[in-house]
Amino acid sequence: MISRIDLRGSTDDPRGFLPRAELDVEAALEKVRPICEDVRHRGVEALVEITERFDGVRLDDIRVPKEAVDTALKELDPKVRAALEESIRRARLVHHEQRRTDHTTRVVPGGTVTERWVPVERVGLYVPGGLAVYPSSVVMNVVPAQEAGVASLAVTSPPQRAFGGLPHPSILAACALLGVDEVYAVGGAQAVAMFAYGAGEGDSRCRPVNLVTGPGNIWVAAAKRLLKGVIGIDAEAGPTEIAILADATADPVHVAADLISQAEHDPLAAAVLVTDSVELAEAVERELPRQTAATRHSERITVSLGGRQSGIVLVDSVEQGLDVVNAYAAEHLEIQTADAAAVAARVRNAGAVFVGPWAPVSLGDYAAGSNHVLPTGGCACHSSGLSVQSFLRGIHVVEYTRQALADVAAHVVTLADAEDLPGHGDAVRARFDWTVPQA
Repeated sequence: MISRIDLRGSTDDPRGFLPRAELDVEAALEKVRPICEDVRHRGVEALVEITERFDGVRLDDIRVPKEAVDTALKELDPKVRAALEESIRRARLVHHEQRRTDHTTRVVPGGTVTERWVPVERVGLYVPGGLAVYPSSVVMNVVPAQEAGVASLAVTSPPQRAFGGLPHPSILAACALLGVDEVYAVGGAQAVAMFAYGAGEGDSRCRPVNLVTGPGNIWVAAAKRLLKGVIGIDAEAGPTEIAILADATADPVHVAADLISQAEHDPLAAAVLVTDSVELAEAVERELPRQTAATRHSERITVSLGGRQSGIVLVDSVEQGLDVVNAYAAEHLEIQTADAAAVAARVRNAGAVFVGPWAPVSLGDYAAGSNHVLPTGGCACHSSGLSVQSFLRGIHVVEYTRQALADVAAHVVTLADAEDLPGHGDAVRARFDWTVPQA
């Protein structure tokens, strides 16, 4: 079911051997370009036609009526509501602590630089609705935006034929719990274009946003890449992935279950075990088909685990395993080794790290308090997951007195002349009757 990669004794860069899903966003660009241009020029008319073509739903209105959002919450299973409320509570605790405060540095007497943190004015939040339903993604996108102080939030999610052309009721209910009533029944690349260019008129109008966040399929990722610059984006999220660094102390039942938990997302989802224990590898290989056969999405899981993006990687030691997982830079990384906390402290590249046997990725997906919108495809070596910082902009505010400028004016003029930008120097000279104190 799952392949093995033996890196024991190897001193080569492991990145050339590790399994990884192929996601050709560049090839998808040309397919989403006409869609985005159509939305740009024809607005709602284009959105209605594209949605009917791809989702099989004829929209009367792109915006979900507030009554439908309220009704979804009233009809929500009480257990699901309680779970969502606890997820929101924990996420708020964590994300509230992330808010940066303004800071003023006194550079010289009379000269200060203040760094102000200002929230993005308007944000569009994308919630996928393909093979699974993700009310948890509403929580993970909305909570940090609210904690950052974003004034205007809009959520969009693909319409569902089974629910009268509205997004899934649990998604609407999550919006209601979070106080978001601007919700649209639009998915795919066309939803990103709607956020970028705006669409509609009157009460149903979607105004353009400054930033789009949230995971989606390859078409959403391609639209984000295409429209980056018109809008800000969080990331081009690819298929989900889990890596587990484990030794002989790990429970193979737990390890197999955790690999399966991510594989059920998508046939392209990646599940990778890195271990120095052949016995653990063999035990996990026995467990995977047994557990997979008992799950609802066994066909999808089987494709994922058998794909080129998944595998069991054998290493000589936990030390080598650390090198491998740092090179892999997984979206989700579990550490199931002896002294897991010490090993986890040495991880440098991961979207999120889950330490020990009682912190599975599933916990982070829903109720750890952490955010589950994380970098994929190795991007964790240079990018972070969604947080309050994703919705803030740092602005430097410079304030100098006449004397403070005079004290440094000669240096400014010297550097301006060195760069052959005399106008820069003249802007300083003009303030001192064209004479500048000598440095």
